[in-house]
Amino acid sequence: METKTKEVLIGFLVGIIANTVGTLLYIILFSDLSIEETFRVSYGQGHLGSLLALGAVLNLVAFFGFLKLKRDSRARGVMMATLLTALVILVYKFL
Repeated sequence: METKTKEVLIGFLVGIIANTVGTLLYIILFSDLSIEETFRVSYGQGHLGSLLALGAVLNLVAFFGFLKLKRDSRARGVMMATLLTALVILVYKFL
């Protein structure tokens, strides 16, 4: 696998992990319910997209961290993960 492609893939994985950790961290800090219950209630009330969007805030840290370290390909991967999250939210909202 080409080095640049590998770097983008690493950034993408970091973006997905950062989004997951951000979402779980938000639930742990701000929800009185368990993680599973929070997802269930969010889905039922139509707020699952908002929950995922709040989790994506950690992607900002990863993105700008990679830019500061001059790892532009990894930052591109994080951006791709963020765009995938946005696409998932868009599909969820309209379907």
